[in-house]
Amino acid sequence: MSSSDIAIAVRGLSKAYTIRHGVEDHNTLAEMLLARVRQPFQRATRETFWALKDVSFEIKKGESVGIVGRNGAGKSTMFKLLSRITEPTGGEIDLYGRLASLLEVGTGFHPELTGRENIYLYGAILGMRRPEIARQFDAIVDFAGVEQFLDTPVKRYSSGMYVRLAFAVAAHLEAEILLVDEVLAVGDAAFQKRCLGKMTDLAQSGRTVAFVSHNMQAVAALCNRVILLNSGTVERDGDPKSVIAAYLTRTASSDGVSTRRPGSGQLRFTSIAPTAEHFTCADPKEVRFTLQAETNRPQHFQVACHIIDERGSILLQCDSSLVCEGFDADEQINGRFVLRTPWLRPGRYRVDFFCFDHGIIDSVEHACTITVLPVLPYSQVASEGSTRHGAVFADFSYELIDQDVPTGVGEGVRVLSSGGH
Repeated sequence: MSSSDIAIAVRGLSKAYTIRHGVEDHNTLAEMLLARVRQPFQRATRETFWALKDVSFEIKKGESVGIVGRNGAGKSTMFKLLSRITEPTGGEIDLYGRLASLLEVGTGFHPELTGRENIYLYGAILGMRRPEIARQFDAIVDFAGVEQFLDTPVKRYSSGMYVRLAFAVAAHLEAEILLVDEVLAVGDAAFQKRCLGKMTDLAQSGRTVAFVSHNMQAVAALCNRVILLNSGTVERDGDPKSVIAAYLTRTASSDGVSTRRPGSGQLRFTSIAPTAEHFTCADPKEVRFTLQAETNRPQHFQVACHIIDERGSILLQCDSSLVCEGFDADEQINGRFVLRTPWLRPGRYRVDFFCFDHGIIDSVEHACTITVLPVLPYSQVASEGSTRHGAVFADFSYELIDQDVPTGVGEGVRVLSSGGH
């Protein structure tokens, strides 16, 4: 491959962090001195954790590459190194072209500044000149859909508004390379669709796009190549279909709450499990969870989960902010999630759990698995062809309507069948 064809070259890239054990953090000098008096011989132990180790790959200009892997595999660390946010422990990175990155909600935003002011600030951070920002300003605002709040300080923005504005600025920067981390999970479905469409347009125009996501459907649609990271190393690198299949096989065989997870860490999921080994299609699917306060906990928080099928498609996003105002954070929180409809088809479903306020507090990929037995929720026995299509089962009915009876008069309707038992 000619060097003129390369957008990103990574050679022997490694990143190590030092983790201290056995010593508590202290807020004041008095607390530290008191701890020394009580435990004079206590010493901290140090552990070296390799987030990335000897990673090498090249990405061609105009290529769309997905980076996948479990939480803690090294995906976000990789992007922070590529964006020069942090320095590598070893190895080299060569970038051929201007780079724009969208890594975390609100990165580069000043909370006291308005949306309008932050567009210019964030654009400058990404390397845009003021005339360039002004030229793209209307397109950025239109894409983000925040025109009504342009002169409002962004500290009053929701996390969804944050990410819409941040993505709009990054996507409209005339950069050759765009890095997008999992921040799109914060936006609603309509905005995610627009973002994927924009990234597809950028890729087709010859830009280089690197995309981290747990949404395998989006990765397969956008990317022509996928790199699978596992424990800080490249496990597979190839066509999307085979690499995604390998990733899903790995995650399906390793349920449980991971100890290395992204987020602020103010609250952590300590247990997530369904209340039964299996459910029928029509059974309410209940998952119970426990959250433990780890540090300065937030006053309020929300939870959400994704129900993901065996192909990696997110069937359902169940976000608590849609049905309640949120929860008060205690030292320990026990809760449950109950899915009633739609009815899931027979099979195994992965459940990812999230805890958040203005940003991600905790995120658990493949927190548990829901197994649905082939016990159909309908009153009639029918052929296999009658349930072959569709992602889920529906609760429905068919009725005959007497055209001679005015609409709304009950006597004119004769019920033929109902979907449920």
